Amino acid sequence: MSVLGQSFVQGFIRMCSDGWDLGWHERNGGNLSYRMKEEEVWAVEDELKTDKPWQPIGTTVPSLAGEFFLVTGSGKYMRNVQLDPEANISIIELDGKGENFRIRWGMRDGGRPTSELPSHLMNLEVKKIATNGACRVVYHAHCTNTIALTFVLPLDSKVFTRELWECATECPVVFPQGIGVVPWMVPGGRDIAVATSELMKEFDVAVWAHHGIFCAGPDFDTTFGLMHTVEKSAEILVKVLSMAPRKLQTIRPDEFRALAKDFKVSLPEKFLFEKPF
Repeated sequence: MSVLGQSFVQGFIRMCSDGWDLGWHERNGGNLSYRMKEEEVWAVEDELKTDKPWQPIGTTVPSLAGEFFLVTGSGKYMRNVQLDPEANISIIELDGKGENFRIRWGMRDGGRPTSELPSHLMNLEVKKIATNGACRVVYHAHCTNTIALTFVLPLDSKVFTRELWECATECPVVFPQGIGVVPWMVPGGRDIAVATSELMKEFDVAVWAHHGIFCAGPDFDTTFGLMHTVEKSAEILVKVLSMAPRKLQTIRPDEFRALAKDFKVSLPEKFLFEKPF
């Protein structure tokens, strides 16, 4: 079966389109990466080329050495992935040290993987280790309401987590570890990749102040659903803040503890502090 006929490629394409449809990917904003399984590499090996040069990643990810990834392209538009996948996404291979990559398929008309490849790979490495190999997807999108909150909430993981947990009851069930927050940094470089990967040791979600969200998960549905839940809660909070300066009622710490008990999740006590509505 061809590369484009593979289910993991179709899932990747659908996720790009879903994010575009929700308005998270203006112009060439946002990017997506997927760490391929061995059997998926074998299934497409006849279409993988070896004529492209090795290029530096910009960081080192030894735990991902020799692995293959499906990634969106730098400067490419998410809205075009579905229309012409081979021109807008690529399969890349890392070398034996995790220092360089080469394109094995895709980028038909030229180009390279997303400029935020260092962030994607460093986060995939951290999550691979933390989840015993289960995590395979890293997704970055420019979610409007979450970005808006980075201008009015303290850039603090405890504050962001608690506010979003309060605005949608399913949030502590969907992301019980909470949410990390990265202060504004220049995107695309190693510094923001390091800062994000440190947070990803604890969280599956990292908010980039004034920029967007990074989410990680085991598959496309879980990761997209995580992003969607965060942004939906952020939308509710934006509306609440626009209606009144403070909440008249909300979910209290003991109520979160009861929720955690019934849904069999563990909520860190550091997020269950007492505060005014």
